[in-house]
This record gives sequence, C-alpha cells and structure tokens, in this order.
Amino acid sequence: MRQDLDARHVGVPPRAEGRAGLLAADEPPPYELVNATGSSVFVLVCDHASNRVPRSLGDLGLVTQQLAGHIAWDPGAAAVARGLSARLDAPLILGGWSRLVIDLNRPLVSPESIPEESDKVRIPGNLGLSAGKRARRVAALFDPYHRAVAALLDQRRTHRTLLLSIHSFTPTLDGQERPWHLGVASGIDRRIVEPLIAALRRHRELRVGDNQPYDIDPAFDYTLTTHGEGRDLPHAMIEIRQDQLGSAAGIDAWVTRLADSIDSCI
Repeated sequence: MRQDLDARHVGVPPRAEGRAGLLAADEPPPYELVNATGSSVFVLVCDHASNRVPRSLGDLGLVTQQLAGHIAWDPGAAAVARGLSARLDAPLILGGWSRLVIDLNRPLVSPESIPEESDKVRIPGNLGLSAGKRARRVAALFDPYHRAVAALLDQRRTHRTLLLSIHSFTPTLDGQERPWHLGVASGIDRRIVEPLIAALRRHRELRVGDNQPYDIDPAFDYTLTTHGEGRDLPHAMIEIRQDQLGSAAGIDAWVTRLADSIDSCI
C-alpha cells in the first residue's frame, strides 16, 4: 500500500478523531498538522496530499498505476507544501487519504465528492454506495480535516492570517495540453492573488495562469470557499504543473520561487 506521507502526525493523538469504522487503529489519522505554532501570517493547507486508501476499502478496484496517478492525489503538492511550511515558518494541514475515498475540496453534494469516475477511469469501489457508506467516509475523513482547519484558524483570530491552498495539476486533461507552469486561482477575493501573480511573473521563464487552469468556484471548491471566503481571509489556490515536481531538485526550485514570491506579498 502507498505510503507517501511520512510517519509524523504532529499534534494528532492516535485516537483523537473518530474513525467511523473506516480506519483501523494502526492506520494514520485523517490529517497531519505540521508546525502548528509557526510565526508566519500564512496558513497552508494541502487537500490532496496523499494517495492512501484505507485497508477496509481495498484498492477501490484500481491498479497500482492508477492509484499513483493524478486521479488519486496531487503528486508533488505535499512536498512543496512541507518545503513552504519550513521556509515561511507557516502552519500546514495536509489531508491524509486519497481524494478518491472522499475529496476534501469538494462540497458533499458534488458528484465529485466521492467520484464514480475520474479522467475517464471508473472507480469500482465507489459505485452505488449506500448513504451509510458515504456517511462513514464523511465522518472518518472529511469532517475531521475541516474541523482541524477551522480550529487552527480559530486559534489565530487575533492575528493577521492569509490562507494558501497548495495543489498540482496534470499537464494534459481530456487530450488538451495545459501550458501554464503554475496557476493562481481565486474567486471574488483578489487581495492576495494579484500581488502574488505579479511577483511570480517577475520570473520571466514562467507561464503563470490567472484562474487557469482553474478558478475557485463554490460549486466545486470547498476548502477556500469555506475557510477563506467564509471568514473573510485573503486566500488563493496555488496549482503547479505536475511534470515539474518529479524530482527533489524540481520541488526545491518551486519552494524557493514560491517562498520568495509569497514573502513579497506580505
């Protein structure tokens, strides 16, 4: 079974969250909290940090290659998020399980919350789920993650806070090439987005998308809509093209670029 997150689960007691019969006692918790007391004004979240699937769900009927790919998680995003957390001294919360089990960045009413198909791949283990089985995934994974994000932000109510969500995107989708090296996504709140894009575009070798390949849409995006817009916190989603994150050198280069650009926005 895939083990992309390391064994540290900072600040999360082994049985602190109800596992709702989905996770075994020896399996990792629903999320990982890193550097909870970091001094930065930024808080980082990484919804799609992991491609783990609980043992109770087998492999959802997929093969290892499919579970290693972008339909199951955002490859490279967790490594970038960890690097930024260290460079910025920023708190970070990472999702602990695959987006195919339940997508932490989708409203529960969305058909993509527990997808039956992703990028033309059918997910047998998600077909025809009963309301009870869906509720078990919500209780074990979705709710604890978002309670943790809310609790961290609650602790910072007296401090200036800017919320960044770290993602990665596949270079091609539905046969279409996606030329952007990085995209910065926003909804109606552009307070941090515009200075961040301007800082990134100083790297003239980069093609930086403004709401490309994605924007933030309340019908599809839950995390920043709820915890950013819902709290009136400046926020942005950072999306890095995955073919640039296949090596430690590539990840380090992006951590450096992003940290410098983010710092310039304070």
